[in-house]
Amino acid sequence: MSERMTELAYLAAWRGVRLLPERAAAALGNRFADRAVKQDGRAVRQLRRNLARVVDGEPGEDLIREAMRSYARYWIEAFRLPSMSTADLERKFEMNGYEPVHERARRGLGSIVALPHCGNWDFAGAWVGSVAGDQLTTVAERLKPEGVYRRFLEYRESLGMKIIPTSGSDRNPQAALGEALGAGHVVALVADRDLSRSGTDVKFFGEATTFPTGPALLAIRNRVELFTANIHYEPDRAVCHITGPVDTGTGPLRERVAVTTQRMAEAFEAGIRAHPADWHMLQRFWTADFESRDS
Repeated sequence: MSERMTELAYLAAWRGVRLLPERAAAALGNRFADRAVKQDGRAVRQLRRNLARVVDGEPGEDLIREAMRSYARYWIEAFRLPSMSTADLERKFEMNGYEPVHERARRGLGSIVALPHCGNWDFAGAWVGSVAGDQLTTVAERLKPEGVYRRFLEYRESLGMKIIPTSGSDRNPQAALGEALGAGHVVALVADRDLSRSGTDVKFFGEATTFPTGPALLAIRNRVELFTANIHYEPDRAVCHITGPVDTGTGPLRERVAVTTQRMAEAFEAGIRAHPADWHMLQRFWTADFESRDS
């Protein structure tokens, strides 16, 4: 599919799904998910391999179907979220453990909230701005085609988020995020996938992989607290649990970053283990996966 056709497909979905009644949109997402499971394409096969590590054995087909439906639910909600009211957010999203982050924001102190690709993280970002009334800053991976990236940028900004691109800007993202923390913002970072493959080594579900160092580095260098969040789905809402702050320790910077990132990974692991179907990881993830592909 050409970049222009991809952009038009996203735009059609963005507009069309909002016109459907809520139940019809959910049913559409389920149909797409079930079709994907039946076709058993590359992404579904990778999801199966990833979840095998989480559940310590071959995942059942019920879990795979539930996981793909959860992933489709995220997209359906993403397409519909810009037209939701604050009342809709309060009805469809439940926040737990946010009080220390909110209290810091009220005092002009920044906080970092790191989370994995679970549930609907855009709901959480919209909730922070619309319901809690706090300023949220996050980063955005530069997608292709550029038109899709711009629409995602506009979408998240329409939810009240300040977006910093991971690349293609004349400003260093760490410096920009540091300024946001200094201004008392909540900095939210989806931090379970190391896109650069140059992060720090961690053990995750008993196997080696790398996690991005950004959350730990930001917390240590800016002397702010690092919290973690896990989001899962209930039938009628998304539920977020925030825990922390994570102990960032003392000593040499490299050691502190490594230990802090491992603690963050363990917090993610607990949430994913409790709700494996809501971990939307359809890409290669563990070091062994990359090594077997590269060999």
